[in-house]
Amino acid sequence: MTALPPSDVRAQDDLFRHVNAAWLAETEIPEDKSTYGSFHELVDAAEIAVREIIEDASKAGNDVAGSPAQLIGDLYRSFMDVDAVEARGAEPARTHLAAITAVTGIEDFLLLCGRLQRVGTGALPGWYVDSDPDQPDRYTVRFHQSGLGLPDESYYRGEEHAEIRQKYVAHIARLLTLAGIDDADEIAADVMALETAIAATHWDRVRTRDVSQTHNPMGPEELAQLWPQPWWNSWLAGLQAPAGMLDHVIVGEPSFFSGVAELLDMQRLQQWKRWLIWKAVHAAAPYCSSDLVEENFDFYGRTLSGTPQLRERWKRGVSMVQGAVGEAVGALYVERHFPPAAKQRMDVLVANLLRAYEQEINQLPWMSAQTKARALEKLQSFNPKIGYPVRWRNYSSLLATPDDLLGNIERAEEFEVNRELAKLGSPVDRDEWFMTPQTVNAYYNPGMNEIVFPAAILSPPFFDFEADDATNYGGIGAVIGHEIGHGFDDQGSKYDGSGALNDWWTDADRAAFEALTSKLIAQFSALTPAEAPGHHVNGALTVGENIGDLGGLGIAYQAWLISLGDRRPEVIDGLTGAQRLFASWASVWRTKARPEEVLQRLTTDPHSPPEFRCNQVVRNLDEFYTAYDVQPSDGLWLDPAQRVRIW
Repeated sequence: MTALPPSDVRAQDDLFRHVNAAWLAETEIPEDKSTYGSFHELVDAAEIAVREIIEDASKAGNDVAGSPAQLIGDLYRSFMDVDAVEARGAEPARTHLAAITAVTGIEDFLLLCGRLQRVGTGALPGWYVDSDPDQPDRYTVRFHQSGLGLPDESYYRGEEHAEIRQKYVAHIARLLTLAGIDDADEIAADVMALETAIAATHWDRVRTRDVSQTHNPMGPEELAQLWPQPWWNSWLAGLQAPAGMLDHVIVGEPSFFSGVAELLDMQRLQQWKRWLIWKAVHAAAPYCSSDLVEENFDFYGRTLSGTPQLRERWKRGVSMVQGAVGEAVGALYVERHFPPAAKQRMDVLVANLLRAYEQEINQLPWMSAQTKARALEKLQSFNPKIGYPVRWRNYSSLLATPDDLLGNIERAEEFEVNRELAKLGSPVDRDEWFMTPQTVNAYYNPGMNEIVFPAAILSPPFFDFEADDATNYGGIGAVIGHEIGHGFDDQGSKYDGSGALNDWWTDADRAAFEALTSKLIAQFSALTPAEAPGHHVNGALTVGENIGDLGGLGIAYQAWLISLGDRRPEVIDGLTGAQRLFASWASVWRTKARPEEVLQRLTTDPHSPPEFRCNQVVRNLDEFYTAYDVQPSDGLWLDPAQRVRIW
C-alpha cells in the first residue's frame, strides 16, 4: 500500500515531491549507479534473487553435464575466477589483432566485419532479424546505422560535447596502450576522425524513431545502389549468412549506407583497420584484467554517466550470465519467485485495461467512426504476455567451460547470431520473448501487436498482491496502460492489428491526432530538469513515451473504476481511492540521477525525466484535479484549454 509520507509539498503544487519527499531526502544514489529509483530497487532485488540461483548452479553436484545448471555454473565460474582473468591480462583484447592487421582491401575488411560481428564485436553494418512490416508472418533482416563509440551522432558536433570528445580520444589511447598496441595516440586520432565522418552520415534520433522514414524495403538491386554487390557478398560470407538473406530487407537509413560507401575507400583503409582494432579491444575489455576493466569504466561510467564506482564483480558476473543464457536463468527464477496467483490477478487487471481502452475509444470526440472501428479491431487483437514465455529457449548447443571467459562470451554471441539467422525462412514465432522473466521492464512490440510484462516487474511499488486495486492500478495498471498506448502512439498507430505497417487512419483523424501530439510536444519541450539547468526536454524525441504515459494513467484510472463495479472506494490512511491511485503513480517514478546521466539522457533517451513523467502527465488529467481539488492558483494547474487528452 502506498502511504503518504510527511511532506511540506502539496500534491496540488508538485505531486512528485509530495509523495517522494522523504525518499528523495533520505536516499543516496549507490556509488555504482548513475541513477536510482523504484525500477532500480526492483532490479537490485531481482539481481540478488538471480545471484542465489546462479551460485546454486555453480555448486559442486548441481551441475550435471549438459544441464542448464552446468551451463549457468560454468559461465559464472569463468567470470569469477579472478586469478585466471588477471593472469591473462590484456591477452583477450589482442585475440583478433592479427586478422585485422592482415586486411588488404575493402572486401577483406567487410569479410572480417562479418566474422567479428558473429563473436560480439560491433562493426558494419548494423543489423537484426524481425517480423516484416509488409508481411508480418515472415521474418526479414533490418539494417540500421552503426559505427560510433559515443552515445549519439550529436556528440561529434557542437561545443557542448567538446570536452567529452577530448576525453574519448584520450580514453581510446589509454585502453589501446594497456592492450599493448603500438602507436596508440595515432590510432586514437584516426578513430576519432573516422567516427566523426561516420557521424555526419547518421540520422538524428527524432528522425530515426519515425517508422515512416525508416521503413525502406529493398532487394539485391536496390542494395547494390548503396554498396557494391561484392561488398555485400564479403560481409555475408564473414557472417556465414544463409542464402537469400538479402532477397528482401528493410533499410533504416539509406543515406547512412551510401554515405559510408564514400568513406570505404582504399585511401582510408588504414583508418578503417585502426577503427576495427579499437572496436575489438573495446569489446574484449570487460573480460580482461582489472586495469583494462577500470579504464573502460572510467570513460563509459564515470565520464559519460557520472557513476563513481565500478559494480562489484559478482554483479557483473550475474549480468554476463543473464546476457548469455537469460531464459535458462529465467526458468529457475519463475519456479522460485512467481506464484500462479499473481499471474491470475494480472490477467484480470489487463482485461479491465483493455475494456477501459475500448470505452475510451468509443467516446473519443476527435476520431471518426471509421477510424474508431479500426482502432477497436487492433485493440481486440492485442496479445498480452504476463510473467514468462510458454516455451523456454533451448541452449543445449552452447558450449561453456569454467576456464575460458572470452571463449564463453564469443560462443554465446555466436549462438545468438545463429539463432537469429535461423529465423529467416521460418514461420514467425509469436511466442518468443525479447526480455527475460527476471527483467524489470516491459514493452510493446508493434510487429507482433503484443504487450509483454516480465515477472520481475510485478512487485511493489508496481504490483502488490496484498494492496488494494487503486494502488495497483496507479502502479502496474498505468505501466500496462502505457504499453498498450504504444500501439496507438505517433509511431505504433501506423501498424494495424496484424503487425503490418498500414495506415488505417483517415487523413482528418491523423491531422486531429497530430494537432494533439504537437501540443504535448510543446508542453514537454518547455521543461528543464533541476539537475541540468538550461537544458530542455526534447519534446519531439519523447513524444511517443509521453503519449504512453498520458494514455496509460488515464486508462488505468478508468480501468480502476471498472474494477470497482458497484462498490464505493474506501478511504484508507486518510487517502481516497483516487488519491491512492495518483500517489502510487508518483511512487513509481521516484528517482534520483547524477547530472552527467541527466544530460546524456536528454540527448539520447526517448523517455522524459521521471519527475515530468509524474507531474506533467497528471496536469493533463481532469481526474487529478478532482482528486486533489486543484485550483488555478496551484502549481500543477493547467488551463483546461491547454490540457491534452488523446486516449
